[in-house]
Amino acid sequence: MSMKKFVLIMASILIIAAVSIYILIPKNSVDSSKEEEFVEVESVSNILKNDDITIEEKARRLVAQMNDKEKIGQLVMYTPTDRADDFSKKMIKEYFVGSALLNRQIKSAAENAQFTNQLQKLATESRLGIPLFISGDMEYGAAQRVPEDATVLPRQMAIGATRNVEYAEQAARITAIEAKAMGFHWSYSPVVDVNSNLKNPVIGVRSFGEDTKLVTEMAVAEVRGYQSEGMISSAKHFPGHGDTGFDTHSTLAKVSYSEDELRKIHLPPFQAAIDQGIESIMTSHIIIEAIDPELPATLSKKVLTGLLREDMGFNGIIITDAMVMEAISKNWGAGEAAVMAINAGADIVMANGSVADQIDTLDSLYKAMKSGTIDQNRVDESVERILTYKIKMDLFNHRMVDVDHATQVVEKEEHQKIAKQIALDSVTLVKNDHILPFDPHTEEATLVVSMAYAGQIGKMVKEITQGAVYSYQAAPAIGESLDANTKAIKEAVEQANRADRIIVFTQSDREIPQGQIDLVNALIATGKPVVAVSLGNPGDILGYPNVKAYLSIYALDNWYWMTAVPVSWDAAVQVIFGSKPVGKLPVTINADYPDGFGLSYP
Repeated sequence: MSMKKFVLIMASILIIAAVSIYILIPKNSVDSSKEEEFVEVESVSNILKNDDITIEEKARRLVAQMNDKEKIGQLVMYTPTDRADDFSKKMIKEYFVGSALLNRQIKSAAENAQFTNQLQKLATESRLGIPLFISGDMEYGAAQRVPEDATVLPRQMAIGATRNVEYAEQAARITAIEAKAMGFHWSYSPVVDVNSNLKNPVIGVRSFGEDTKLVTEMAVAEVRGYQSEGMISSAKHFPGHGDTGFDTHSTLAKVSYSEDELRKIHLPPFQAAIDQGIESIMTSHIIIEAIDPELPATLSKKVLTGLLREDMGFNGIIITDAMVMEAISKNWGAGEAAVMAINAGADIVMANGSVADQIDTLDSLYKAMKSGTIDQNRVDESVERILTYKIKMDLFNHRMVDVDHATQVVEKEEHQKIAKQIALDSVTLVKNDHILPFDPHTEEATLVVSMAYAGQIGKMVKEITQGAVYSYQAAPAIGESLDANTKAIKEAVEQANRADRIIVFTQSDREIPQGQIDLVNALIATGKPVVAVSLGNPGDILGYPNVKAYLSIYALDNWYWMTAVPVSWDAAVQVIFGSKPVGKLPVTINADYPDGFGLSYP
């Protein structure tokens, strides 16, 4: 044998041996840093431009180009600050997160549009350039995120009080138009919880009401409104948060009603939204004993996969509610809960805790996938679903927004006009013993007493009446639980000496506190005409039944300091001074004031 042939034979043997050793090395023993240097077989642009394949196939091919860290990133919704800082750079370019929750209020439409563009630019600079889903809570319009510029819409219970399904669709369309212009793709609404418990501390005015049929019709209308403008909506909080007496932001709640009650009362709005083609459903952190007596819905495979996917036929995106809520965070760590949620059937984990919690979520999911705790197919299934919607929405080509256009859109007078009409039609006159309407043309002085926003409401009264207007706020209203102390009650009564008539606004999220009851009764004791207005829970009248005139406007929830809805205060003032009330109670207060009850003027 010649030396040349010998060298060739030995070289071939060495190559074969090297390849054999590489193949025999277990996959998870390969250095993960090397694995992340994944080489594309097919470019992203070529996949997206291929018109010979379906959107679903495009999503599958994109998933095939992704490494494990990029896949895990798509399963996590992170919460940025109010700027594209180093934290956002790390989350988007190193952890490859697929979506962002904007939960801080931003001053202007222009600033919000600039911010979302900056986040999308970071996503463009990542290896595959996959765009972000940008989302936010917008239950009463894009103003929930950009309160100074965007249109403030009445709360859902106010819309329920109008009994006008078209208003629900209009509200969703306005929200979508304004939100999309500012860079949002996803609104966490409608709330489709059937609020069958008047003492529910966390849903309340966020729901359309207690009647399953009304909630279902309103929910479908909102979904339709969002879809008409190409925006993702989320029905929440699956499988229903309307009959709880506890707030899952602070504790793990459990409901013990039967499966029959669940299916007859709480599930129909979700099923109707699914049938309408809703893209996303948000989970609740509630234990539904009839389905899974051990785990909250967010972490339960029986609820998310068994009930939602298999029984109800939902094929869209399942997103968890905020994992920082104490129902989850106090019982499971951020990382452990995230792994449980994905294994249960969730597609996206809403990681909005501390920086450490958000990183723990991503690291825990990655480790679980590498160890086999989360199956590769389970991950791929969710990532394909997420990318399918991003392709459908054409986000790869239209991720940036025009800042000037955003400013123009949110200032539309037409939107403001619709919001005012919805609010006016929602005001419900519950009681009136020959007190209302007040005459705006007299020189009588009016005292406005309120637990919050007294000065702003007083200005609204001043704009409509000729007489003097005095305002008194009975509480600091800076985030505390609202109530009136003895000093505040005394000062309010002293202010009443200057007035001929009194309007007092109370606020509660379940049962009205004793201090507010004492305040109203003290004002009634002055002998002057008193009209009481509930800013939140319409059941406030149960605390002061002797008031002679009472309205409900469904304007404030338990985050009253950051969720002001002035359009509803103004509507109350309009009705007090003569506009004809047409709203009907969407919940039962008691036997005297049932669901559907509402008075009017002759």
